[in-house]
Amino acid sequence: MPIVTALYLAYLAAPILLLAVGSFGELWTNTLLPTGATTRWYEEVWSDPSFRRAFGVSLTVCAATCAATALIGVPLAYAIYSAAGRGVRVAARVLYLLPVAAPPLVLGFGFILVFSSDALPFLGTSWLLVAGHVVLTLPYLMQTLVADMRHLDLATLERAGESLGAGFFARLFDIVLPSLRHSLASGLIMVAALSIGEFQLSNLIAGFLSRPYPVVLLQAFYGATGFACAGTMVLLLLAFTAALGSAVAGRGVSLRQGGV
Repeated sequence: MPIVTALYLAYLAAPILLLAVGSFGELWTNTLLPTGATTRWYEEVWSDPSFRRAFGVSLTVCAATCAATALIGVPLAYAIYSAAGRGVRVAARVLYLLPVAAPPLVLGFGFILVFSSDALPFLGTSWLLVAGHVVLTLPYLMQTLVADMRHLDLATLERAGESLGAGFFARLFDIVLPSLRHSLASGLIMVAALSIGEFQLSNLIAGFLSRPYPVVLLQAFYGATGFACAGTMVLLLLAFTAALGSAVAGRGVSLRQGGV
């Protein structure tokens, strides 16, 4: 079993290591490893105006997506958790998980059909790109929040607060939101990682000036290999940072739940 695990980890790590090596290679043509060493590919990625603009677009879309999912996800998760009937909760869970089951390609074609019409000519706008990312990432935040609410038995905490005279808003800001801070942070970091790396839907609905980093990165693979590797490593670094933050925040949730 340890051998199988080691082989699997090597299988996962090999492409990333080759990309890292290729990003510092001078020339890589029909050989297993590149020849020479240079840092100019990273300098070219940074100096390329299309990549710099796409990097800014990705960060802006990511921040807007996190804000929108938090504003929508917290009250929606609370409403689902507080629903009286179990059937209502199950039906709501099926509905908010639908975007996970539907391929992004299908969602993208749906967006094209709806928002390229004369009535709704919004295809290619930045806000539509944010809306698409919200649709794709909201289920992950919802799942995290609802699961944490169940684990904390939030209803019992609220009843205790109500018995002490706390009104709805007092319970919301003094009990609910502070109790969910770790799971909200973990879920939002996951949303950020998914938003930064999202390609399929973005490639279909983004306009020329609102193309995020992964969409522009695709064009790099038609040019120099080292440039493409350097551009990919920048994206991997962003995704790895977000994943690491999510793991740290998730560990905080697990430790807190273990003490409950």
